[in-house]
Amino acid sequence: MIPKNVEELIDLAIREDVGEGDHTTLACVSKDQNGQAELWVKEDGVISGMEVAAHILKRFDPKIGIHPAVKDGDEVKTGTVAMTIAGPVQSILTAERLMLNVMQRMSGVSTITRSYADRIKHTKAKVLDTRKTTPGMRWFEKEAVLLGGGANHRHGLYDMMLIKDNHVDSAGSISAAIDRAHDYLTVHNFDLPIEVEVRSLEEMREAMKHGGLERIMLDNFSVDLTQEAVKEVAGRFELESSGGITLETIQGYAEAGVDFISVGALTHSVKSLDLSLKLVSE
Repeated sequence: MIPKNVEELIDLAIREDVGEGDHTTLACVSKDQNGQAELWVKEDGVISGMEVAAHILKRFDPKIGIHPAVKDGDEVKTGTVAMTIAGPVQSILTAERLMLNVMQRMSGVSTITRSYADRIKHTKAKVLDTRKTTPGMRWFEKEAVLLGGGANHRHGLYDMMLIKDNHVDSAGSISAAIDRAHDYLTVHNFDLPIEVEVRSLEEMREAMKHGGLERIMLDNFSVDLTQEAVKEVAGRFELESSGGITLETIQGYAEAGVDFISVGALTHSVKSLDLSLKLVSE
């Protein structure tokens, strides 16, 4: 199901790209010309955005027929034909770039997420995304994280309270920040989970002693310090590691025993997967 706000984003993207019309295609391709095109994978990775692409194509022209050969989340090799498209050539060519832009970005996110998830699949830890997403593209990128084998952190500022260092410093202490969060939830009759970011074992202990939260985020802890934290928490709260964790270091954090590991690079430093669409003779 494509959320309503994503439908609006697709409409905006169409207006951005097509404007008053795809003049080149309108000039070169007859209105009644039908044809077939193939979506080619040009490098190994995890395919993502197949369902979104079908939705975009149908949004351009309901007469376009879509015949997928793979499904979202599949690992694909160079040379794979992921999808065959048939219908009015004008519509196919006009929709091509938007469809490819979304699929390439989503597939890139899914591919890097799969790399991280595979490194820690022998542990209980889950790799999480962050809010470090491309403005307007958050739903697509977070969906791609799921398809790559990761899990979603909060989608925005509205569905979870994450008390970070600046909030703690502004409130005066971790305890004061948690109290203010609970007061706010009570006044507004909201029911939101609370997570607190801590910068040291001392802050972690304060958060644990105070309570009133679901998860503690260990910010920029070393693996050794994380192991100490896990021993002290002992299942009383969820634990999340965060801060500069890479593909080379994630296994150590997962094996330390945390529940979640958030990695901003899943969405902020992604290379799109190379895909192309080519018209073919029927």
